[in-house]
Amino acid sequence: MAYGITVRRRVEFSETDMLRIVHFSNYFRFIEYAETAFYRSLGVSLVGCGVGWPRVHAEFDYKRPLRYEDEVEIAFFIQEKRSRSLAYAVSIRKVEVDGVVEAARGKLVVAAVQEDPATGALASVAIPESIARLIESAPPEALAPWMRTPSRA
Repeated sequence: MAYGITVRRRVEFSETDMLRIVHFSNYFRFIEYAETAFYRSLGVSLVGCGVGWPRVHAEFDYKRPLRYEDEVEIAFFIQEKRSRSLAYAVSIRKVEVDGVVEAARGKLVVAAVQEDPATGALASVAIPESIARLIESAPPEALAPWMRTPSRA
């Protein structure tokens, strides 16, 4: 079973403001980028798996700005797995010549839901077994290095 992934990417111009600093809302896109990579690594697509995944809680602490063309490292973990929801923990770090520096840290909680065809109402449901059997909560020792502010390497 899997509980996390670390991916790298560059900041795109479209993700920045007029000062070429990443707009705060785009950090949530970085989470989704890593989320997609994580599930792809398991051979799973969250689209078409029989449920929807609305975001029910989101938070970020911003430590330092990221800018256009910065290389970023996104550490994505399943922090908590429940029967109907998942909590993701994420550390976003700027890759520099002499190491990595944390730029932001966040959490996103998603719920498994299905739509009632008659009313359009969403109802919480169990995470599909095809996904649940592939993932687990990250052990504390796996989260610890990513969830504290690192010193420069």
